Amino acid sequence: MSTDPSHTLATLDVKGTTFHYYSLPKAAETLGNIDKLPMTLKVLLENQLRYADDPTVAKEDIQALADWLKEGRSTREIGYRPARVLMQDFTGVPGVVDLAAMRDAVKKLGAKADRINPLSPVDLVIDHSVMVDHFGDASAFKDNVAIEMERNRERYEFLRWGQNAFDNFRVVPPGTGICHQVNLEYLGKTVWTKEVDGKTYAFPDTLVGTDSHTTMINGLGILGWGVGGIEAEAAMLGQPVSMLIPEVVGFKLTGKLNEGITATDLVLTVTQMLRKKGVVGKFVEFYGDGLDDLPLADRATIANMAPEYGATCGFFPVDDETLNYLRLTGRDEEQIELVKAYTQAQGLWRQPGAEPTFTDALHLDMGEVEASMAGPKRPQDRVALTDLKATFESLMNGDKPDASKEEQGKWMSEGGDTAVGAPPADGEAYRTGRDYRTGDSQDVEYEGETFSLNHGAVVIAAITSCTNTSNPSVMMAAGLLARKAHEKGLTTKPWVKTSLAPGSKVVTDYLAAGGVQDDLDALGFNLVGYGCTTCIGNSGPLPEPIEKAVNAGDLTVASVLSGNRNFEGRVHPLVKTNWLASPPLVVAYALAGNVRKDLTKEPLGKDPQGNDVYLKDIWPSQAEIAEAVEKVKTEMYRKEYAEVFDGDEIWQSIEFPESEVYAWSEDSTYIQHPPFFEGMDKEPKPVEDITNARVLAKLGDSVTTDHISPAGSIKPDSPAGKYLQEHGVAVKDFNSYGSRRGNHEVMMRGTFANVRIRNEMLENVEGGYTRHVPSGEQMSIYDAAMKYAEDDTPLVVIAGKEYGTGSSRDWAAKGTRLLGVRAVLTESYERIHRSNLIGMGVLPLQFPEGESRETLGLTGDETLSIEGLADLTPGGNVKVTIASDKGEKKIDALCRIDTANELEYYRHGGILHYVLRSML
Repeated sequence: MSTDPSHTLATLDVKGTTFHYYSLPKAAETLGNIDKLPMTLKVLLENQLRYADDPTVAKEDIQALADWLKEGRSTREIGYRPARVLMQDFTGVPGVVDLAAMRDAVKKLGAKADRINPLSPVDLVIDHSVMVDHFGDASAFKDNVAIEMERNRERYEFLRWGQNAFDNFRVVPPGTGICHQVNLEYLGKTVWTKEVDGKTYAFPDTLVGTDSHTTMINGLGILGWGVGGIEAEAAMLGQPVSMLIPEVVGFKLTGKLNEGITATDLVLTVTQMLRKKGVVGKFVEFYGDGLDDLPLADRATIANMAPEYGATCGFFPVDDETLNYLRLTGRDEEQIELVKAYTQAQGLWRQPGAEPTFTDALHLDMGEVEASMAGPKRPQDRVALTDLKATFESLMNGDKPDASKEEQGKWMSEGGDTAVGAPPADGEAYRTGRDYRTGDSQDVEYEGETFSLNHGAVVIAAITSCTNTSNPSVMMAAGLLARKAHEKGLTTKPWVKTSLAPGSKVVTDYLAAGGVQDDLDALGFNLVGYGCTTCIGNSGPLPEPIEKAVNAGDLTVASVLSGNRNFEGRVHPLVKTNWLASPPLVVAYALAGNVRKDLTKEPLGKDPQGNDVYLKDIWPSQAEIAEAVEKVKTEMYRKEYAEVFDGDEIWQSIEFPESEVYAWSEDSTYIQHPPFFEGMDKEPKPVEDITNARVLAKLGDSVTTDHISPAGSIKPDSPAGKYLQEHGVAVKDFNSYGSRRGNHEVMMRGTFANVRIRNEMLENVEGGYTRHVPSGEQMSIYDAAMKYAEDDTPLVVIAGKEYGTGSSRDWAAKGTRLLGVRAVLTESYERIHRSNLIGMGVLPLQFPEGESRETLGLTGDETLSIEGLADLTPGGNVKVTIASDKGEKKIDALCRIDTANELEYYRHGGILHYVLRSML
């Protein structure tokens, strides 16, 4: 950053402070006019200019971003360096485990352990572990926090150590908030600064996060998105994140929302439109004069659901509303002035009537948005509130909504399927494909009341998720609706499990200031925790009589939640239909008690005088909501975030070793020392050829990282389940693979263990099994890998087209490496998984054009020898000899190490090894 090979360095004076920055207008003097370049690509262009002196940035990369305007697309791959990294605890723990292991390795190599620290700022927010075990009373929050601390003590001890041991690494303790809402309200700066050689540099605040909803921060004009753990670890260790220059789809917003329509209705409409358009792998950028009247909290709600509409990000440019929000949430006035001056100087400030050039574009008049929900199992399946009853009845009459198993499993790694601890009876993560009408209503006695539980009963009503709890307008709307309902004597139906789990403590402050928390409490919406809870499946158990009735009648019951995902089985294994809704509608359905009631026509209940009470009677007006939102004050944000990293007394009382290296415990089943750096020397050894490798698995086309990576519940009879039981863990305490990501022993046993993976080495067998070729025995993939390891036999995986598609999962590559797989040979790869394999020291090879496992007649019984690995070149050919009892075949496989940087990673044994040696 201290040099200027692009000759674009400039200065900016803001309130007497001089900031140095890499000027986009100066760059345009050489590159050509970039005024119509989408804002997101301007941010990427600035990133390339700032690192133009790095070997990973070429002049052609910079020119390619400017040339994007010619066709609205590019095939160029660039190295992108975000300013910071955001983690949540499920996906963040393994990254911290790797840092701790790197410190051990450095110490063994004779250097100081404290050399290993994140080079980019890292914030880890503990938000994925609290469950709704208790609800509906004043002590629910306190009780749930106590259970959370007990359940996760091993993980929290480790994170307390990391919080103390590492520089550039901060931990937001449990019971504080959801990472994306904390990011929006506090961590995000919109313009970042850094001191280098006595000069202060300003540049766009950018980040990657280990959770797909990192995109929420796009609402604040900050470019960020979710990545897998390996990319996040690379970013925090100063390495570039490899990415293709994306297509950018513009979404023009005009008009205003009508009376009674919420931001939730808007985002569900946007999600439906973009899913229909098809924006997977693309940037989405919002523009148009409709933004003039769209509050920033509404923008953040829309940006949050980018993963649901399939985009990499959903970006809103900086304007006056951005500054208003920064001011409301307590950011320093100096920072706000810098944001305005910098974005205006760089052409990153939204101008009225601006029409950037996009790859494609959509338009929505917000006046056409209607009250909406989404379900029963996909967030893009919007249903008008007026149609919900009919939609449910059609399900009961045999219609089945479409939701692929891949979609349902895609985000399990971020939480979910931990609702009741033990796995479902069939051992699968989701009870999908069930009939909707299979039983009769059940009589229930619960807490002194007797009632009939029917199909369509709302058994979970949850105000949950940063998607909506970050938005004061919809939260105040829920409180005002609760107040009016309470005043009219309405009560929640006794079978509804209610919960309120905001994404920050500020919500509690303004609900109290608005005088509506007592009304929410009266309807059972007591505070249960500050975390993701029901949105990620941490809904906790249903009351036993309700659960028994649902099972006995195999009832098609419902959840209504203000979350962002609703796949069947995600919210709770017994709940077949799940409906996304605004917070006020969540309260309304708790009162109605059944989704078969048309809230636009049928009464919610009766007042004490016996008069019918309808939804329209208690729905707050826009004026009432606006008046309530006025009670949200800057002081609330400043008070709650003043001690955001401190935690409560329980957190502070957790004992941890105050040491530079972590004191690993062999007894822990959550945190174990990974073996990635065992036997590592200061200099990498020459890469050895792979001789007589056995095939661990022969797989077909479109094998996803969800098939490869451990996710969801742990089956008792699986290798991971057996390991846990051998270490004294009862089945009910298994938790999920996600919660045990810090233990490689669990994770490697769950690699290739997906119940739906099909290994072509076996006939008519699904699941994580293979044939151990020397013995001919069928066994789990893990057990076979260990048998091969005993004989020092290297392993390969053979597959078809599009290997590694789906979510970017670090353990899909880490687990592959730990099983002893040295190379993967396929017809084609998903780009990020290919990169992740290299990052873990696994060689990605590709069959020659026109060849495949089928054309070569491979059975999996062969041995493979791969030559010339010491002389690899990016994109070169590699000789592979395939031997069987029928003779030998030789092919020239394509080496899918595509760049010189990747070759260095591979030569060192992986990206972490490369970084570690560079720090010695």
